[in-house]
Amino acid sequence: MKRIIPFSKYFVPAMIFSGILIVIGLVGYVVKGGFNLGVDFQAGLLQEIQFAPTAFHLSYDGRGNAAISFNRNNLYIVISGSGLEGVTHEFPFSTFGTTDSLIAGLSGIEGIHAIGVAPGTTPSRLLVQSAQGNPQLGVDPFVVHYLPPDAEPIAIEDVRETLSPLGTVSVQVLGASSERRFMIRMEDQEIQGSEGVSAEKIIRALETRFGAGGVAVTRADYVGSRFSKQLTDQVGLLMALTLLLITIYASIRFKPQLAIGAVLAIAHDALIIVAFVTWTRMEFNTTTIAAILTILGYSINDTIVIFDRIRETLRIYPEAPFEEVLNRALTETLSRTVITTLTTMLAVLSLFIFTTGSMKDFALALLVGMISGVYSTIFIASGFVNLWTIHAKKRTKKKFAGVPVASKA
Repeated sequence: MKRIIPFSKYFVPAMIFSGILIVIGLVGYVVKGGFNLGVDFQAGLLQEIQFAPTAFHLSYDGRGNAAISFNRNNLYIVISGSGLEGVTHEFPFSTFGTTDSLIAGLSGIEGIHAIGVAPGTTPSRLLVQSAQGNPQLGVDPFVVHYLPPDAEPIAIEDVRETLSPLGTVSVQVLGASSERRFMIRMEDQEIQGSEGVSAEKIIRALETRFGAGGVAVTRADYVGSRFSKQLTDQVGLLMALTLLLITIYASIRFKPQLAIGAVLAIAHDALIIVAFVTWTRMEFNTTTIAAILTILGYSINDTIVIFDRIRETLRIYPEAPFEEVLNRALTETLSRTVITTLTTMLAVLSLFIFTTGSMKDFALALLVGMISGVYSTIFIASGFVNLWTIHAKKRTKKKFAGVPVASKA
């Protein structure tokens, strides 16, 4: 016969331990001044930048207007204006494979002046389009950037250190480290301060540290405080709605005490992740929200599997003490729980090891959440159901304690 593990002995110590962790998390939230909010929850100036050297400069002094646009395969120059028919000049990178050949082709357009900066053998497919400046070409040179394939990654800590003299700034890695892309947000109060912090000041500070002409702005927006507050409110509503729907589902499928136990378990997991994010100062952004919701889904799935086994075991052993039934059900599902969790954690661990930026934080939060999910299912959800059953039996005994037993005639 398989040995039954006495999980019930550890229910109360586990609840005390969890309570201590949650209190520590709440204290950390107060002491640390709340979450380390990421760029998604702060009003202010938002820029997506890429560290990419200058490939060449373009200017235009001809008739009408000249606009530039390009993608991975082609570069386009559109000439238009009053009294002119719109003309589009296309330069396929398959034909103009290097910046030298591309510059020669561009210089053939009347009024266009192209001056190379990068080595002439630089492949045209490495060009990076920048949103910096006006896409309409004029007398002032328009900078076209490129990303060398052997470019060294830039550490996010160096970017933060460079921008820290400008005020409160948030920096987030975008994509792979080899792409050298970052999202930068300057808080609203810093922008509206006495001196003001403009997009130009941010770029100037970065170019002073990392090289002139080496920063391409791929996106520039201003996010108002109203939108930021709306996003924060929606996150709170989303979390509350998730808990409500899980409560309704669990109440329909199980008895009330099991439904409440399941909700307490996922609430426990959410608070543990909040404590972890608070004390590690991990950025709290939409990726963190996605991690929390993923953890809640994983945890409730594990809880429902175990509760199903508890219900089946009660049918098989209707006369057995509830603690014995609980311990038997948890023991029988332990191997399934451990194998499933470890298998999933191997995949998440790969994400944590081989990725960077927000994806690495996402994987780390999932690792912590999965451990918490297994723990809460066994000791929090099951422990609550056990305590509920014990108190229910005590109330039943008290209710019928004074009722005389009918004697047989």
